Amino acid sequence: MDIEVLDTDITTLAVDAIANAANTRLLHGGGVAGAIARAAGPALDAESRDAAPISLGSAVATTAGDMPSRWVIHAATMELGGPTSAAIIRDCTAATLACAESLGASSLALVAFGTGVGGFPLAEAARIEAEEVRRHLASGTSSLQRVVFAVRGPDAVAAFTDALAA
Repeated sequence: MDIEVLDTDITTLAVDAIANAANTRLLHGGGVAGAIARAAGPALDAESRDAAPISLGSAVATTAGDMPSRWVIHAATMELGGPTSAAIIRDCTAATLACAESLGASSLALVAFGTGVGGFPLAEAARIEAEEVRRHLASGTSSLQRVVFAVRGPDAVAAFTDALAA
């Protein structure tokens, strides 16, 4: 099992599935969600409209459109424009991992859930996500062979690297 932290644009990763920190209405306006929507093309917005709304802490998959990944797993980290919480980030991470398993994904890229528009502290989000990934993989039944934390900037890389080392 390979777990890594990369300072990269998640929309360029050739993995089976990428995560999207979404709102419950699956409207992809700004931040990572907007970047994913722009890179994927119009099919993603259409599929998202059909799948919405979803509950806070839950996840749903769409195809990835023009991106190299096969699927986008949209995890609802907040109501539109609203804050998030540790419990929601934990639930989103677990739901994203479960969704990846249901798709039969062998590789998954995660984002720093809730740390952009949601305003959640980066180090705490990294700790929560690292714990959930470890818990999920400890079951011994996961189809995932590679998990990438696709983040941007040295602070995010350090937060996730430290969380995985803890």
